[in-house]
Amino acid sequence: MGEHRDPLNGLDAEQRAAVCAPRGPVCVLAGAGTGKTRTITRRIAQLVRTGHVAPGQVLAVTFTARAAGELRTRLRDLAVGGVQARTFHAAALRQLRYFWPRVVGGQSWPLLEHKPRLVGQAAQRAGAATGADDVRDFAGEIEWAKANLISPVQYPAAVAAARRQPPAPVAQVAAVYAVYEELKNRNQLLDFDDILLHTAAAVEGHPDVAQEFRDRYRCFVIDEYQDVTPLQQRVLDAWLGGRDDLTVVGDANQTIYSFAGATPRFLLEFSRRFPDGVTVRLHRDYRSTPQVVSLANRVISSARGRPAGARLPLEGQQPAGPEPAFTEHDDELAEAGAVAASIEQLLREGVPPAQIAVLYRVNAQSQAYEQALDALGIPVQVRGGERFFHRLEVRSAIRALRAAATAATLESAAGLGANVRAVLARHGLTAQPPAGSAARTRWESLRALAELADDLAASIPLADLGQFVAELDARADAAHPPAVQGVTLASLHSAKGLEWDAVFLVGLADGTLPIQYADGDQAALEEERRLLYVGVTRARRWLALSWALTRSPGGRPSRQRSRFLHGLAPVTAGRSYAGRT
Repeated sequence: MGEHRDPLNGLDAEQRAAVCAPRGPVCVLAGAGTGKTRTITRRIAQLVRTGHVAPGQVLAVTFTARAAGELRTRLRDLAVGGVQARTFHAAALRQLRYFWPRVVGGQSWPLLEHKPRLVGQAAQRAGAATGADDVRDFAGEIEWAKANLISPVQYPAAVAAARRQPPAPVAQVAAVYAVYEELKNRNQLLDFDDILLHTAAAVEGHPDVAQEFRDRYRCFVIDEYQDVTPLQQRVLDAWLGGRDDLTVVGDANQTIYSFAGATPRFLLEFSRRFPDGVTVRLHRDYRSTPQVVSLANRVISSARGRPAGARLPLEGQQPAGPEPAFTEHDDELAEAGAVAASIEQLLREGVPPAQIAVLYRVNAQSQAYEQALDALGIPVQVRGGERFFHRLEVRSAIRALRAAATAATLESAAGLGANVRAVLARHGLTAQPPAGSAARTRWESLRALAELADDLAASIPLADLGQFVAELDARADAAHPPAVQGVTLASLHSAKGLEWDAVFLVGLADGTLPIQYADGDQAALEEERRLLYVGVTRARRWLALSWALTRSPGGRPSRQRSRFLHGLAPVTAGRSYAGRT
């Protein structure tokens, strides 16, 4: 194993303590930018290297397919193959399909493909509203209830205990939930939550299933543990079966999915459950400048009711950078135009478009920024839009690469990157980007494939077209796309786990962040504050925060900047509170 693949190489004292901790239980409280993924992949590699566990006996669980793909890529670079890195649902579905014939009999029930349609049918039968928004609200309540292990009968009492504001009368939501479950089971269908429920029940209720599973998996690593729901914790407990070879990693300050049932309780109570376990705190932020880190610390230190386990001040390790900029605008169009102009300047200074992001609270805010950037000819990629591997140009390119790999006629001694570019040249990959936003978007997709080939060649010098196509297939299955050159537009929720050199946090007005419906609910307000914290900690060097006093030009200025900015944004006579340097 080369030095670059030594699991202990390049770690700080806290990361090393986490990597070298005894087999478990271990809790890693990892602040934003502190090297969380590096630490858990190095820990897995160290456990394998020291002979504690074989790679195939490790189950690493993440919350997104992209994060699972990142784990597998990093483990491959550490020469550790065979580790199962999956989301909770992907891991459970694989197990459920394997054990179903033994536990239930016959073929496993298929997944429900059109959940809104079935929820709409249930709402109609229950005499409830069936509009698109109503159906979406009912579906969200059903998901929250199932994530919290709450049945339709238990729903009214649970809502009262949680002081939750349901979107319709409690009895009506419970009725829709009950009819939905009845229709789904009658049609022998599974929804996403059923995957976890049935997997837990199979392991809990069948000793032979439990034994086979526990013989296979000996070591568990759970990422983003602050986002675990009671249902996911039940699955994890079934997997463990009383064992404690467990490593969890999380940051309570980044809990932003409470509305879906996530709770940091399991992370914060870990040491109480495992009093002999090891807890390591990662607090050195290697991502952001001290100026960005200072603002992040001030944002989260204002939170109310923070438990001790959530107090994790970050220490910036990067060189000094510009102070975050705070800017007020007359209206949203003026705000979008100013942000686009600032991005154009960054591009002139050499910042790649893929290293710039515009983050907002709700997806509807993206349109103004798409238009403002397009007007300047700046390419964008909207997270939550069409998935990379579903794009026509990507599918066509992969078919061509697969054919070339099978024919093996184009491969030369020039290396994988050159061979891939030779294939993609026939599909529109040129040395320089074309004019026009649509053509530029297609070109950026092809360039992302070519750059991914370069990355694979750097990791596996003798990789050929066949191995590259296999890598693309694995990434497509895991929804782990390569980076595309374009300014990212994303909601704060979808930005979690990502980072950019320059971040623009926009629309920071009361009523948008915090969102209007969070008013009067202290827990919901604190979750909104954590969203701002997540947004701030996405920035490496440049950070700009802005808001508008009204929506449309000429409108009455009735908005105020977000209450979360009080004490953070300097109060001066000018409208531009700080400049980017």
